Amino acid sequence: MRKSIDFYILLLSTVVLVSSCAQPINRQSDLDLLTSVENAFVSVVTRSKPAIVSVFVRGMEESQQQIGSGFIFRKEGYILTNQHVVDDARHIIVTLLDGSRLEAELVGTDPNTDVAVLKIERDEAFPVIPLADSSKVRVGQFAIAIGNPFSLDYTVTTGIVSGKSRSILRSMGFIRYQDFIQTDAWINTGSSGGPLLNIHGEVIGINALIRRRDDNENTPAPARAGAGFAIPINLVKTVGDQLIANGRVIRGYLGVDMREVEGGIRVRPIGRDTPAYLGGLRRNDIIFEYDGDKVDRSVELQMLVAESQVGQQSVIRVLRQGAERTFNVTIGEMPPEYAGQSVDIESISWEKLGLAIRKLKVGDFERYTYLTDEDRGVIVERVKIEAPGYKASIPRGALIMAINDHIITDVRTFEAHLQANQNAEELILDVKSSHGMERITVNLRK
Repeated sequence: MRKSIDFYILLLSTVVLVSSCAQPINRQSDLDLLTSVENAFVSVVTRSKPAIVSVFVRGMEESQQQIGSGFIFRKEGYILTNQHVVDDARHIIVTLLDGSRLEAELVGTDPNTDVAVLKIERDEAFPVIPLADSSKVRVGQFAIAIGNPFSLDYTVTTGIVSGKSRSILRSMGFIRYQDFIQTDAWINTGSSGGPLLNIHGEVIGINALIRRRDDNENTPAPARAGAGFAIPINLVKTVGDQLIANGRVIRGYLGVDMREVEGGIRVRPIGRDTPAYLGGLRRNDIIFEYDGDKVDRSVELQMLVAESQVGQQSVIRVLRQGAERTFNVTIGEMPPEYAGQSVDIESISWEKLGLAIRKLKVGDFERYTYLTDEDRGVIVERVKIEAPGYKASIPRGALIMAINDHIITDVRTFEAHLQANQNAEELILDVKSSHGMERITVNLRK
């Protein structure tokens, strides 16, 4: 028996030796391949670092400080980072690769996507990182994260894209648009806002968060590292461009709760004053197509609606009790409470009319279908239920162009005319909205 075992061991050894001799190892070729891969990573890091910044934030309280990352995406000094990095910021300092420390202006934030834009100034143009098309990101491709974890500037970690289209956050009281790229590249506290790069040195996403197994400090570090998640750069760029143009993001709004079911997305409870209800949609309808695009995931429908212009007529196809129905729905504007925004409720217009208003901005002309470059006035941001403005059917997103035949050019002008008419029993407003041009009488009698 022992001889038999020894024979098989000898035979196995011979087969391994013959196989090794048949395919000799080319160590130089292997080293050349590894060196090529190594050089590719080093090249990406070297080219990218000048446009990557560390972000230091001092909050409203002196003891409140935050550290994050960011990167320059426009040569004029516009920086992309996370909203949670600069939340409640009173003072923001950005540090460049050469050690320069520059004060940064907060251009705008978008809680719905956790994106923020900063602006820094100097005489010469800033270096930038090119942006990829994140719709072409593939699971399994290389990923390179660069950031400021634990205040360790320009820390580089590598891995792969380990997943796409992830939605992992719970409701936070407002709508969250989640379509995360998942990566095993190490991301940690301070990495937020930094770029996730492909092997070509293009940004595929902004590193935003990690998901840990638990929050127990006694858990070994490798287990606590969790998966990293980045916001796709296509979404980030769209948001960033709007923040630069308008200081805020204007999103389309249907006003439905939804749940994914076989065949599409089921409409759950629906308010009677929402664009969806006014357009004909009803509870238990199953939406399967939006403006020609098939939809079977809630995040897909949310994104399509959000990117639609306010006032746009969207064609929505549904299944209702097994039969296909088609509706033309006028898209509304997302209310500020769902966008994580606050509005001024201390103004005269809110007290007297129940209207929160803001100035007309450049980006509004791109997001509201009914506006032209020649329009002037103030935009209705919010309407208080049962207030005079609500009863007069003034819609959110409407442009108030005149009050009692006096042309309105800004918020101060509008408030001044309201103040001058404190004792009036009614006001006549010239309003432009998705309903067209209207002359609306607002009854102020109590």
